[in-house]
Amino acid sequence: MPHSSSPVAIVTGGGTGIGKSVSLGLAKLGYRVAINFNRSELDAQATSMEVSALEGLATCIKADVGNQREVEWMVQQVMDQWGRIDFLVCNAGTTHFVDYSAIEELSDRVWHDIFQTNLMGSFYCARRCLPELKKTSGNIVFISSVAGITGMGSSIPYAVSKGALNTLTKALARTFGPEVRVNAVAPGPVLTRWLEGHEERIRDYLKQAPLGKACTADDVAAAVLYLGANTSMTTGQVLVVDGGRTM
Repeated sequence: MPHSSSPVAIVTGGGTGIGKSVSLGLAKLGYRVAINFNRSELDAQATSMEVSALEGLATCIKADVGNQREVEWMVQQVMDQWGRIDFLVCNAGTTHFVDYSAIEELSDRVWHDIFQTNLMGSFYCARRCLPELKKTSGNIVFISSVAGITGMGSSIPYAVSKGALNTLTKALARTFGPEVRVNAVAPGPVLTRWLEGHEERIRDYLKQAPLGKACTADDVAAAVLYLGANTSMTTGQVLVVDGGRTM
């Protein structure tokens, strides 16, 4: 059972999919987990209950990571409750599914929605948590995507946002070291509800994957936990987890 000296993690989008697996994995390692959500309150509460079943400690905090003021409030809530931050996992993300040939459909709103959450939200969280992470020699892991490496994804703005996130990872690793490590995990297609209805696209993608299967949320969480808790000499890296499809 975690106590007052146990490490603390913030997981944005921590109640569903990859975020849920990360939250549960951190609880098993003895972390107290702040589960951030924006719209998925019931999922966040359910994940918190699963953490409790593991004899872990969790709290649910509503905040839109794309809103700087809400990020400030979220982090202050964690500090007021637990007094420290050791690990930030920026998992919250969004997309619009737009075929690459439909370039006229890429409105300013689509670009803004995606970038404000995927890139600026990650930056806001990292910047606000930095002073606290320095105190604990903590670290940050961003959830990116192979779309940011290959340029292929749910839409052009999504791929570009993840490419920018990969660059942010390297830039912040240079800026935040030596006290704080910064890395990213770049999954291929992950079997979560986000990809429901896109199964044919996944099958086509996996035809060129040596392992021939899609990631699960637990596969991605394992990479996050490795970077965050099982290595001390890795920073500025983007770890691809996609069955070998991207080499």
